[in-house]
Amino acid sequence: MESSKQIDSGATEGRLLSRPTRPTTTAVAGLYPLGLDAQRDGFVYVPKTYQADQPAPLVLILHGAGGDAEGALRIFHNLADRFGTILLAVDSHQQTWDILRGGYGPDIVFIELALAQTFSHYAVDPNQIAIAGFSDGASYALSVGITNGELFSHIIAFSPGFMTPARQQGEPHVFISHGKLDTVLPIERCSRPIVRRLKRAGYEVQYHEFNGFHTVPSAIA
Repeated sequence: MESSKQIDSGATEGRLLSRPTRPTTTAVAGLYPLGLDAQRDGFVYVPKTYQADQPAPLVLILHGAGGDAEGALRIFHNLADRFGTILLAVDSHQQTWDILRGGYGPDIVFIELALAQTFSHYAVDPNQIAIAGFSDGASYALSVGITNGELFSHIIAFSPGFMTPARQQGEPHVFISHGKLDTVLPIERCSRPIVRRLKRAGYEVQYHEFNGFHTVPSAIA
């Protein structure tokens, strides 16, 4: 378990230090609150197929501005059982993520705690950990995912606005989608330059534009 000094130091740099380990509890399939904060918390969903001796993929899901973990879960909830994937969704401490309010801080600390708890409770495949998000959550997923590319094997960004990684680490695969008719985060100012920047940096990017607005169509999910 990391010390608070380590966590605080990593938080300012956007770093996540927790890693999958052998579970210390017996898990049962279902949806559970994290129980880490009385105001803004989160949920973990354990698929029906979960078995402690078969480490499962994990997707960390980040909501858009004004959203919450429960709403973010809906993006993948119907897919979790089919693919045997653990879903972890967390709330931002305020209306949106810390990086949009001036820098990495309390949200990274909370994500670190949520990951540490999840890794201690469930068997997670260290080679199949994704970070995903929509809108502001997508911007945060790109930023945190690239900064912690040695932890995340995949980054999934639905309609992102920007990315501000603290460093480039590892080689996660990147999926980005964006609606051509998006008026909230216009595609020509957001995903298109983001994709060009990622490709120049050497990332493998799967990019989908669709005829739609600021949303995540089920086919894209």
